[in-house]
Amino acid sequence: MAGPLLRSLLSAATKKSLSSSTSYFQHNHLSIKTHLFTRHAGISRAFSAAATATSAASAASAPSGAIDPSRLRNVAVIAHVDHGKTTLMDRLLRQCGADIPHERAMDSISLERERGITIASKVTSISWKENELNMVDTPGHADFGGEVERVVGMVEGAILVVDAGEGPLAQTKFVLAKALKYGLRPILLLNKVDRPAVTEERCNEVESLVFDLFANLGASEEQLDFPVLYASAKEGWASSNYTKCPPDDAKNMSQLLDAIIRHVPPPTASLDAPFQMLVSMMERDSYLGRILTGRIYSGIVHIGDKIHGLRESDSGTVKIEEGKILKLMKKKGTSMVLVDSAGAGDIVSMAGLTSPAIGHTVANVEVMTTLPTVQLDPPTISMTFSVNDSPLAGRDGTHLTGGKIGDRLIAEAETNLAINVIPGLSDSYEVQGRGELQLGKFYLFIFNEISLSNLFFVLLSPRRKIMFVL
Repeated sequence: MAGPLLRSLLSAATKKSLSSSTSYFQHNHLSIKTHLFTRHAGISRAFSAAATATSAASAASAPSGAIDPSRLRNVAVIAHVDHGKTTLMDRLLRQCGADIPHERAMDSISLERERGITIASKVTSISWKENELNMVDTPGHADFGGEVERVVGMVEGAILVVDAGEGPLAQTKFVLAKALKYGLRPILLLNKVDRPAVTEERCNEVESLVFDLFANLGASEEQLDFPVLYASAKEGWASSNYTKCPPDDAKNMSQLLDAIIRHVPPPTASLDAPFQMLVSMMERDSYLGRILTGRIYSGIVHIGDKIHGLRESDSGTVKIEEGKILKLMKKKGTSMVLVDSAGAGDIVSMAGLTSPAIGHTVANVEVMTTLPTVQLDPPTISMTFSVNDSPLAGRDGTHLTGGKIGDRLIAEAETNLAINVIPGLSDSYEVQGRGELQLGKFYLFIFNEISLSNLFFVLLSPRRKIMFVL
């Protein structure tokens, strides 16, 4: 009996000892873990505090994010149709390292690529020698002259592209008159000098013709002293001296980019004044909604800032809408890049407001003054759209109401100030524009969404009246 009793007592004592040891170890291990965690938490807090202090110090010492206006250049590329503006833009983008997926990269609208002409003005930015160049590609056809008129107010300089073989033509006079009216000092670029028929004598003759055109349009002495460059946009080079084949190390656009930095003045703008921007372009995005593009005339804007849209009326300044900036974007090369802030003199795009349109002012909520809008030439031709009421009506298509036609036309008119859409009787709409090519653009837009058998329109011009029942 003593043996089992002794073994049970020894077993109980051993279990108690082991239990005490285990509990001591667990307690000490927990204490060690707690101590290590507390120490780690202290180090983490100290590191976090140091990181916060460092971020605050760097934030305090960091600039506002806006580009110094002295490093900005805003330039429009203007010319007669098919004189090489869009090809020139491709070469400038490639020269500055942009990825060009295809030729005529700035012609992003399907109708532009189909017709081979530029229809809408577009803006992009490139970097050259620590400077930011905002380049605006404009249409060359007279029917889309309104696209030129509304963007020349955003820039301080222009590149006048003239075909060295053809010389200045009708649209050259139109776009040059608009540039001179705004006080721009254009840079003359004689393009396509690589053609066999173009000689140095021909280039001198074209330069004289352009000088006479400047004088006839009332250019100032400073504007008459325009720099001249020679280029082949197709081959991708520009030169300050006449040549047909520059050296291999000079077959690039460096001289043209240097001429822009040298001859185009930086924008005169104040970063300390309240934020104001004139909307010059507008587009829609299925996710962001209305995207407003324009040049910032004063101040600095950040994401999240409270802003409002203003317009001028007969009774004074009217507030259109108040909101805040949800997205701030800038076109770099062929892609849109998000930015946190932008300053005076720069050209940016923003999302957050749903009502302001082209010609309206976007500003800080304390600002109640509007910026001057661009005055466009009046329309010269009109087209009336209405629902087809012929015996073939309703044979094809799904949208049979004039409201669908009107909604599409009014939406298009919001992005183009050069046309007017006037509602008429019996669900008809009169569209006033510059020419048949421009109004044909709207017809093709409707054609893509509404069946031809449901569309009826009349084209009116000073010379003739044409009626179409489709």
